[in-house]
Amino acid sequence: MKSGNALERYVVLFIPWALSLLFSGDPVLSYFTAWLGSFVIFYLTLSGWVKPLPNDREFSEQLMRPVIIVQIIFAGYMCCTSIFYFLSVLGFENFQRLNTIVFIDSEKLNLTAQCQRYYCLAHASFVSGVLIFMNYSEKKDYYIETDKLANFLLTTALLSFPVSIIFLKVPGLTQFYFQFSSLSFIAGTLALAFAIPLRKIGNTLICLALYLFNFYQAFTSGFKEPIIISILVLGIFLYPNYKKLVTVTFGPIMILLFIFLPSYVNSFRQNNWTGDENVDNASQIALDAALNDNKDESNWGFLVYRLSEIDMFTDFVTSTPSQIPYYGMQLAAQSGIAIIPRIFWPSKPNTEDLIMQRVYDAGVVKKNSSVSAKPAFVVDAYLSGGPLGIFICLFLYGAVAQLISVYAEKIFGGYILGTTLIFSGLFQIMWRGLSFEFLINTVFWSFISMLVIHRILVSTHILKKV
Repeated sequence: MKSGNALERYVVLFIPWALSLLFSGDPVLSYFTAWLGSFVIFYLTLSGWVKPLPNDREFSEQLMRPVIIVQIIFAGYMCCTSIFYFLSVLGFENFQRLNTIVFIDSEKLNLTAQCQRYYCLAHASFVSGVLIFMNYSEKKDYYIETDKLANFLLTTALLSFPVSIIFLKVPGLTQFYFQFSSLSFIAGTLALAFAIPLRKIGNTLICLALYLFNFYQAFTSGFKEPIIISILVLGIFLYPNYKKLVTVTFGPIMILLFIFLPSYVNSFRQNNWTGDENVDNASQIALDAALNDNKDESNWGFLVYRLSEIDMFTDFVTSTPSQIPYYGMQLAAQSGIAIIPRIFWPSKPNTEDLIMQRVYDAGVVKKNSSVSAKPAFVVDAYLSGGPLGIFICLFLYGAVAQLISVYAEKIFGGYILGTTLIFSGLFQIMWRGLSFEFLINTVFWSFISMLVIHRILVSTHILKKV
C-alpha cells in the first residue's frame, strides 16, 4: 500500500458510520447501513485493503493476532448480533411476522438504530487502532528452540493450572486465578494441536485429557461462553494443519451449539444453581432437555436478548446525557482504584458495586434485583463522552491490544509463544471487552504477569537471547 493513500483508506472505514448517520431519519435504513457496514469493515481489513496483513505467516497461521481473532469475536459480537433484536423490534418472532398489523415502538426503533450507529463507529475506531500499530517486522529479542516447543507448551499447561488454584485460595488475588486458568487452557489446547500432527502419542493423550477436563469444567459452568470458546480455540489451532477437516466439522458444531446451548444452560441453571441437583445430574437433565425440547422460545429469547447487549445499551442512551450527564474521567479513575489488589487495600471499594451503581442510576435494573447487568466496554465509552468517547476509547482499545501482541512476540520469540500463548492466554478478556474497571484491571495485571513469566523463562534458559 502506498503511504500517500494510507490515511484515505483509514477514513474509508468510517464511511458506513457516516452514511448511517446521514440516513438517521429512516431508522430501518440507518440500522441496516450501520449493521452491513461492519461486514464491509471486516472485508476491508481482513483482505488487507486498508493495510496489508503481516507477511511473515500465512493467513491461516496468524489467526490469533488482534486484527483477526479479537476483531472477529469482539467486534463481531458487538456489531453483528443485534440483528435478532432489531427484527424483534420490527415485530418478528422466530423470523416470522407475528401478524399483518403490528404496532412498532418508534422510540425503541430509533434508539436501536442509534445504538447500531455507535457500534459501527466503535468497530471502525477499534480496527483503526489495531491497524495503525500493526507492525511485526521488528527483530525478535529472544527465541526458543523449535524441538522444545511442544513439550514446553505441555509443561506450561500442567504447571499453570495448579498455580491458578493457589491464587484462588489466597484472599485478594483471585483475579490471577482467571489469568492462569485461561493460560493453562490455551497452553493445553495449543499443545494438543502441536502433538497430533507430530504423532506424539504420550503428549497427545495427556493434552487430550487436559482438554476434556477443561471442556467438562466449561460444560458444567452454567455459562455459554466457556463452551463456545473451548470448541472455537481448538478449531483455530487445528486449522493450519487440517483446513478441510476443521471447516466441515467445526462449522456445523458451532451452529449446533448456538441452537442447543440456550435450552441446555437454562435447564442447567434451574436445576443446579437452585441446589436441587448436583453438577452431573443437572448436566444430564439439561442435555436431555436441550436435545428433546421442540420449543423455540428459549432459543429466540437467547438470540434477541442474550446474544446481543443492544437492549441494555438503549436504556443507557435513553438516560445519558438527557437525565444523567456524561461521566467524563470518572470511570477511568474508578479503574485506577480497581487495579490495586485487595490484599494491599482490604477496605477497597467493591468493584462490582462501583460498576452496578451506574446501572442502577440509569434504571437498567432495580437496585434490589439479583440480576447483574454490567455494561460492555462500548457502553462505558459512550457514558464517558458520547460518540467522541466511543471514538477515543475504542481506538485506544485496539491500539493497546495490538501493542501488547507486538511486544509479546518481540520478547517471547515470535507468534506461537507471544501472541498465541501469552496474549491469548493472559489477555483473553480483550476478546469480549467488559466494563472499564474489570478490563483495565485485568489488562494491567496480565501485563505484569507477562513480564514475570518472561523473566522466569529467560532465567531458566528456556528463552534465549538472539
